[in-house]
Amino acid sequence: MTVDAPSRPTQAERRARAAVAVLFFTNGALFANLLPRYPQIKADLDMSNAVYGLAVAAFPAGAIVAGLAAGAAIRRLGSARAAVTGTLLTGAGILAAGLADSVALFAGALFLAGAMDSVTDVAQNAHGLRVQRRYGRSIINSFHAIWSIGAVAGGSMAAAAIALGLSRGQHLTFSAGVFAIAACVALRFCLTGPENDRAPESDGDGVVKRSAGPAVPGRRTVYVLAALVLIATAGTLVEDAGSSWATLYLSGSLQASITLAAFGYIALVGAQFVGRIIGDRLVDRFGQRTVARAGGLIAAVGMGLALAVPTVPGTILGFAAAGFGVATLVPAAMHEADELPGLRPGSGLAIVSWLMRLGFLASPPIVGLVTDATSLRAGLLVVPLAGLLAFLLAGVLQPRHR
Repeated sequence: MTVDAPSRPTQAERRARAAVAVLFFTNGALFANLLPRYPQIKADLDMSNAVYGLAVAAFPAGAIVAGLAAGAAIRRLGSARAAVTGTLLTGAGILAAGLADSVALFAGALFLAGAMDSVTDVAQNAHGLRVQRRYGRSIINSFHAIWSIGAVAGGSMAAAAIALGLSRGQHLTFSAGVFAIAACVALRFCLTGPENDRAPESDGDGVVKRSAGPAVPGRRTVYVLAALVLIATAGTLVEDAGSSWATLYLSGSLQASITLAAFGYIALVGAQFVGRIIGDRLVDRFGQRTVARAGGLIAAVGMGLALAVPTVPGTILGFAAAGFGVATLVPAAMHEADELPGLRPGSGLAIVSWLMRLGFLASPPIVGLVTDATSLRAGLLVVPLAGLLAFLLAGVLQPRHR
């Protein structure tokens, strides 16, 4: 495919990029402010482990219920306004969860927060992709890296609030207010105009490309959409394996100390952050397809070797390889879904995000069932298998622009 060399972004486009970065940072920080408060909430509401597990599952449940509405919200409000509205309501839900005086109110508030978070997630990615099209080069991975920074900042804010003895109400009111102001200020600098501002492209490599006018989704569009869902799910499966099982595997199966065992997850998210920071340059140079294939191979081989020869250092390195390998998968799938012909603005992105969340919700019990039947080492085979899946399906992603 032949494309024109990208022009220098205008001042308005640079401001829009900064505004989207603020939205991603805010989205990562909001929920992370609540997570360290969970043990205190569990104790105050006298929840058993089973009740607690059901209550916190309300967040992903809300995301799944509302996920497909994100496309309609984008078409009605525009991606920027939908993202900011979702941010404000997510903050309200998180504050209500922190102040809840009953399990029912806690779960209901988390359900609202999860539902609005799913709208924000799709809308901010849709607007980020609009900015990326204006730039004429990949920048979407940098937004996801900023989300990671926001999550770390939010968790650090919560830790500081707890250390200072602030009540949940004081702490979460402050965080909701600060990030609501940040989101509203960012809205002023987002792009204006219609969402469907894409120009038609043609491609001689057999890859489905966007269309300037309305089209009917064909069989290939459905196939590509299904492949994109699997690619995105592969990325989230690896993330979940790190957050849910890495510490348990290192401390239990490999008998590492609790302090050392924590480095499994730290290595995964740290390497994922590095992968996203450099991901845009790699995509511009080699194309989404090549980067995803190489990343899938790194994740499969790295974690596969760690499980084949189980040692503490090797396993930590294996998780790092997995995190680095899948760093660009979710942004790549979202980008390609937003480009599919025959779908209304925001629809492809909403579908991929929604089905990806379903896979994320199903991952922990599946790994748990495999672990109960065999061992956690066998359950963690989901990581190299996810890398292999990404390697095999990467052909639906964009090749390098020539």
